[in-house]
Amino acid sequence: MAKVEVPQINRVHKVELRPSDTALLIVDMQNDFVDPKGALFVPSSRNTIEPIERLITKFREAGALVIYTQDWHMKDDPEFKIWGVHAVAGTWGAEIIDELKPEKDDITIKKYRYDAFFETPLDYVLRVKGIRNLVIVGTVANICVLHTAGSAALRWYNVVVPEDGISALTEFDQIAALRQIDFLYKGKITTSDGVVLTV
Repeated sequence: MAKVEVPQINRVHKVELRPSDTALLIVDMQNDFVDPKGALFVPSSRNTIEPIERLITKFREAGALVIYTQDWHMKDDPEFKIWGVHAVAGTWGAEIIDELKPEKDDITIKKYRYDAFFETPLDYVLRVKGIRNLVIVGTVANICVLHTAGSAALRWYNVVVPEDGISALTEFDQIAALRQIDFLYKGKITTSDGVVLTV
């Protein structure tokens, strides 16, 4: 087997952002992905709950926008041919985990594909709210997080990804996602503590 050298991934110690034009986007932190009983459990997702909780608190205290995405599939969704049945609309598996439940001022976007912008009102919501910067966390890093980050970057949003807030099924997948976000989309890779909201 060929040995692959991992390219350098640029990391930023601190990213200062204004609450008025920054949103926290929490991707698919749902029972089917984050609970051990879920249909597509990602074990490392458990490690991201605390960093995401800290970010949520930071954003809410600063009056910044918090947005959740929910994978939300019909019972005969073609995607099940790839991943099996998961996140069926209205089921326990599709619900956001109890530890990170949205509050009344948060926004929830139901999505049907990997990309949270695909045929959803996400871009409209962000533009109405005057958002320019998206701090993206959640799961799965190389699937829904990556496709959403890429779609955001292609719409000229500034993308920030705290790497302790994303998870993948393998370490390779995690690194591959970070590499693409850094190299291809010029997103900033940092940590949850590295995200600083300033007036």
